[in-house]
This record gives sequence, structure tokens and C-alpha cells, in this order.
Amino acid sequence: MTDQKLIETFLAGDGFAVVGASSDRDKYGNKVLRAYLQNDRKAYPVNPKETEVEGVPCFPDLASLPQPVHGVSIITPPKVTESVLEQAAAAGIRRVWMQPGAEPADWRQRVDELGLTAIGGGPCVLVTLRYRE
Repeated sequence: MTDQKLIETFLAGDGFAVVGASSDRDKYGNKVLRAYLQNDRKAYPVNPKETEVEGVPCFPDLASLPQPVHGVSIITPPKVTESVLEQAAAAGIRRVWMQPGAEPADWRQRVDELGLTAIGGGPCVLVTLRYRE
């Protein structure tokens, strides 16, 4: 599947988790959450160190989300991303979008093993959703 088709499929659903969301407005985890919110999309921040981000209650992990989500945006260091991929699979979430720099070295093989559909190695959700400060 082409990157464009993966992106269209990812964004076609309702409800997204943003793993690595941050209350620091200069961090990409905050900007990605705001990009979803600016586009009137339901988004849940996920970060065990935060309780609220941009006025939205924050959850410690994917298993704690109040309802199923269509996809997960991942803005974490590659080592953390490895466990986020496992969490997504365990939660039954099949679509993930790893922001540039979040991808572990073997991500393509790992997402295949876990049965996930993944976007990684390039496109940024901020550009796609036309994020604005």
C-alpha cells in the first residue's frame, strides 16, 4: 500500500491516541495532539507522566483509554516505541503512525509480526493535518 493510501486509511476512522503527548507546547507530542483537535478529531493524550494535556484528560497507557480508538500516533523515543507497538497490538488497535524519529530499527518486521498497519520513515501527521500554531 502506498504512503498516501496508508494515510487516508489511518485518518478515515474516528478516535486517535497520541502516545508521547506533552503539556509542553514546544514538544511535538503536544503539537500532534493539537493538530487532531484543530481538525475536530477525537484525540486522547497518552503519557504516564501527565494528567491533562491541552485541557484533555491524559491516560497512562493505551489499555487505560475510555473507548477504542481507530489509530495511534506515536511520538516517543524508538526504545519506548517498541513497547507502544506491543501495547497497541494487545489493545486491538491495528493502525499506528510513528512520527519521524520514533521508529525502532526493525519496525517494519515488528509491525508485520504484530499484525499492525504502520506509517513510518517519513510523513509527518503535522504536515498532513496542516497543523498551525
